[in-house]
Amino acid sequence: MDFDETPEEAAWRAECRAFLDQHSTVKAAGAPRNTMSTLSDDEHAHVQRCRDWQRTKAENGWAGLTWPVEFGGRGLTGLQQGIFLEEEHKYDLAVGMFAQAIGMVGPSIVVHGTEEQKKQFLPSILRGEQVWCQLFSEPNAGSDLAALRTKAELDGDEWVITGQKVWTSSAHVADWGMLLARTDWDAPKHRGITYFLVDMRSPGIDVRPLVQATGGAEFNEVFLEEVRIPKENVLGEVNGGWAVAMTTLTSERADIGAGHGDGFAGVLRLAQQYGRVNDPVVRQELMKLYTSYQISKYIGFRTRTAASKGIAPGPEVSTMKIAISDRLAFQGDLVESLMGADGMLWGSDAIDDGYWQTMVFMGQWMARIGGGTEDVQRNIVGERVLGLPREPSNDRTTPFRELPH
Repeated sequence: MDFDETPEEAAWRAECRAFLDQHSTVKAAGAPRNTMSTLSDDEHAHVQRCRDWQRTKAENGWAGLTWPVEFGGRGLTGLQQGIFLEEEHKYDLAVGMFAQAIGMVGPSIVVHGTEEQKKQFLPSILRGEQVWCQLFSEPNAGSDLAALRTKAELDGDEWVITGQKVWTSSAHVADWGMLLARTDWDAPKHRGITYFLVDMRSPGIDVRPLVQATGGAEFNEVFLEEVRIPKENVLGEVNGGWAVAMTTLTSERADIGAGHGDGFAGVLRLAQQYGRVNDPVVRQELMKLYTSYQISKYIGFRTRTAASKGIAPGPEVSTMKIAISDRLAFQGDLVESLMGADGMLWGSDAIDDGYWQTMVFMGQWMARIGGGTEDVQRNIVGERVLGLPREPSNDRTTPFRELPH
């Protein structure tokens, strides 16, 4: 592909900047910016700022750029959306609360939803009226997600859900959730799962924040005790939830891969602040990090090009996710090394109010684990790209209830 922007792409970038200039100001080059709140006392204010910005985008036709026009989007290409995200990241704007809504459940509803579901949810998602969370992982079903044991039983026109989820980002501030539950215990584990859209205010839902050492609680455990969900809130087919979940997870991996494109300038700025840029070892490490950012950028170009041709994200998204995960691990260690003993400081005592300790070093795990760990992605690449045989297993044909737990 030609990596130089066409006149049309350059014009689109200028259009994006013009819109952003109307509503915000460009932040200083390399300046850190939290995309999620890390302190409980300002969390709700952060969520509201994200809602306000999402509503502003929707009112001006800049929300859901790649969504079909009939569902409130603009039907633009993945390349155009990528250019907008690059520019948006340069401005002092509150983002981060709608990745699950816009980037995960929205595309899943577009592909698998009924007309009624599309009308009910998609416009509200675009306007920032609904914060969503992902009720997938369980205490004994993380990387092996299909081993989930939250159960759903049909009772008249409602499904009754009982079980437990964990590591659920933003559940304590979410309006709606994407929920996977087992509806057929006699089917193999991947075939007896159904995908539900659940109102987080439903009786029987108990959200318990997992408070971190920082005082924040991005993650939660969620207990569901006989939660009733209307039949019309099943997304896709009953017992066909695994296919819908794969749409969601593929979108999540692409979203994670698209969200870490320009952080090198910040790390370079940190090295300059600590007077480390003339250290030959540090310079070598910085070049490794720069190279990693460039690799991710070009993998992202491939994904955008495919999207612009109408090709759905495939296993190549996993290669991007692996590259991102490897870089985040290396980057986290590098910034702590640059800060030395200052890396143990916290909050206002630390440089940039603890951004590097919180968002870069500790925050790396959200992106590395979210959407499937790097080991899961390597299995996907090995099996679906390289054609290697699957690991021996009998759980793909054995009824779920007969599997050892």
